[in-house]
Amino acid sequence: MGFDARYTLALLGWLAAVLLALAANVAAWLADGLAAARLIAGLALAGTIAGLWRHVSRTNLTIARFLEALRHRDFATRFDARGGAGFERLAQALGAAMQDLQRERQAGERELRLLEALVDDAPVALLSVDPQRGVTPANKLARRMFDRHDGVRPADFAPYGATFAERLASPAGGQRELLLLRLSGGPQRAIVRTAALQRLGEQAHIVSVEPVQGTLDAVEIAAQTDLVRVLTHEILNSLTPVMSLSRTLHTMLEADQPALGEAREAAATLARRTQGLRDFIDSYRAVAQPPVPRPVRFLAGPFAREMERLFYAEWPHRHLGVEVSDGLELEADPDLLAQALINLLRNAVQATDHLDKPGVHLAMRAESECASIEVADNGRGIPPAQRSEIFLPFYTTRREGSGIGLNLVRQIAVASGWSIEVDDSPEGGALLRLLLPR
Repeated sequence: MGFDARYTLALLGWLAAVLLALAANVAAWLADGLAAARLIAGLALAGTIAGLWRHVSRTNLTIARFLEALRHRDFATRFDARGGAGFERLAQALGAAMQDLQRERQAGERELRLLEALVDDAPVALLSVDPQRGVTPANKLARRMFDRHDGVRPADFAPYGATFAERLASPAGGQRELLLLRLSGGPQRAIVRTAALQRLGEQAHIVSVEPVQGTLDAVEIAAQTDLVRVLTHEILNSLTPVMSLSRTLHTMLEADQPALGEAREAAATLARRTQGLRDFIDSYRAVAQPPVPRPVRFLAGPFAREMERLFYAEWPHRHLGVEVSDGLELEADPDLLAQALINLLRNAVQATDHLDKPGVHLAMRAESECASIEVADNGRGIPPAQRSEIFLPFYTTRREGSGIGLNLVRQIAVASGWSIEVDDSPEGGALLRLLLPR
């Protein structure tokens, strides 16, 4: 606290002076005829005791002033450094402590003002629910939002919604709800959160109100837009081979000697694909529901030949290698499986557009516990770092890509209980594999 050697030496000096004055008094009183000496010795003893008392009590008074200033939070108090004997050092130490406390107090006040400004300008409305003060707006947005009531009772907030008023009357810490509030701009949905806190030894609550009507409207519009994009993408994907096959069938029938067998086969494929497209569109009529699989058991060979015809109807100048295990049966929704394979084949074709000898391969094999359907190409392949992202909605690495096809493939796989894998093809490109339980 600022005591140093000078204070200690002064204290020892005063003690020595008291002892000497006491000894002089004793000697004067023991000798005869020294009345004047007794008076002088008594005065000396009184003076030394007074000096010792002043030396000690001044330190006590200085420390008492310091503690009193702390109690009243008067950090502007300064201390007298006069008197020597350590008081200068003590006054400096106590004065420095006061200055430190004053700086901390000023820093705390600045931080408090900053926090008050942050709370006041917060982008959510804040209400304080206190047993003594009632419900009071805690920031600007709350004061603007809740301006059509009188009073501070929870019931006074009923004009904004009966349920909202009930929540203010019985707030539960940690509660989070989406409520419809009647605000100045009209009814709005808002996220209402409640948190418990202690204030001045009493339980209180803070309620935040965040209007989200605009956000919900934007999300709803975006979801509708995305749905339209998905449907448009898939309908166009399916219509392209149907249109090509229709033109091929028309050409066959216009010939002088129509190949009726091939025409019948093309017409049957066309009928099945248009019916599959109709079923696919019907399954998307419910906006909130993905396609519902209707699995049946069918032979993989005829299904693969139908996919081959659809492939050549759209890409007549490309080659598709097809491999199917003998007698393989698949258990799946053929329309959804065809939709998934059309997307995988389209991706494979697009991945090989830049090659002089593009190659696309479709394989259907029987494995121990599942059927494996693979679509492979000899393009650039898919880097391992991107394999977890290619199925995300609207993720694409091509400038003209939509990022919808592979996401739909994954949706169909998940809805059907299939697994989907991404690997490297033997030709160096990408290989996407559907695993169908048997």
